[in-house]
Amino acid sequence: MIDSHQHFWKLDLPFEYGWLYEEQHRPICRDYLPRDLLPHMQAAGVERSVFVQTQHTLEENRWALNLAEENPFIAGVVGWVDLAADDVEDQLSEFLQHPKFVGVRHITQGEPDDNFIVRPDVVRGLKVLQKHGVPFDLLFYTQHLRHATTLAQMLPDLPMVIDHLSKPKIREQKLDSWRADLLQAAQYPNLYCKLSGMVTEADWKSWKPADLKPFVETALEAFGPARCLFGSDWPVCELAASYEDVVAALKEVLGPITVSEESQIFGQTAASFYQLPL
Repeated sequence: MIDSHQHFWKLDLPFEYGWLYEEQHRPICRDYLPRDLLPHMQAAGVERSVFVQTQHTLEENRWALNLAEENPFIAGVVGWVDLAADDVEDQLSEFLQHPKFVGVRHITQGEPDDNFIVRPDVVRGLKVLQKHGVPFDLLFYTQHLRHATTLAQMLPDLPMVIDHLSKPKIREQKLDSWRADLLQAAQYPNLYCKLSGMVTEADWKSWKPADLKPFVETALEAFGPARCLFGSDWPVCELAASYEDVVAALKEVLGPITVSEESQIFGQTAASFYQLPL
C-alpha cells in the first residue's frame, strides 16, 4: 500500500507556515515529521508514502529529499519549481538528479487569479515538466477544475493528477458543476485523480463515510481504479479524522471491489503515475 499524498512540516524552519496559525488550524500547528507518521502507516497497513510540498520555495524540496534519504518509507517527493520563471529548467535540473524527486506541485488554489494555471508563462513552465516527464499535481478548488481539460489538451504528454478531487462541497453534498467538470477531465488519459482530502471538505465534527460516497463513486465512474490514487492528506486530515480513520473510511466507501481494483487504488496507480523507485 502506498499513500500518495502526505506532508511534513517543522515550524522552526525558515518557511512561511502562516496558514497554520489561523484559528481553525491551531490543532495541527506543531511539528509533523517522519517519526510521527510511521506508526499511523504501520497501523493502517501502508508501507510507503509520497511527500507533497506545502511551500513555494526550492529549500523545502532539499529538506524533504533529505528526509526521504533518511527514511526509506518515503518513496517520493513532489516538490516545487517556479513555473513562471525564465530559469525553470535550471531549477528543475537540480532535482532531477535525485531518484526520489517524482513530481511538482503549485498551490494553485491560493492564487488570486483563478486563471493562473493557464497563463502563457505558467504553461511554458509546464511544457518544461512535460519535456522531462515530470508529473504535475493540480491543487484546485472546484472553480479551477475546468482548467484541467484545457491543460490536458495543451499538454497531452504531461501526467497530471487532480488533488483531493478538486475539493468538492462535501459538507453541503453538492455535486452540480463539479461532477460535470470531473467527468469531462477524465476523458483525457493523462489526467488522474487522488481520493484524498475529503474528510476536511466534510463536516469536521460529524462527518461519516457515507458523506464521501457520492464523490468517491463519481471519481471512480470518471477515472476508474487505474487512474485513482489513495492519499491520506496527513496531517491536515487530523483536523477531522485520524490517519487510520481516513484509510478505513475509504475502504468502507469503496465497498466490495476486486483485489485487483483495490491494489490499483491503494498502490499500483501511485507507483505507476509517479514512477516510484523500487
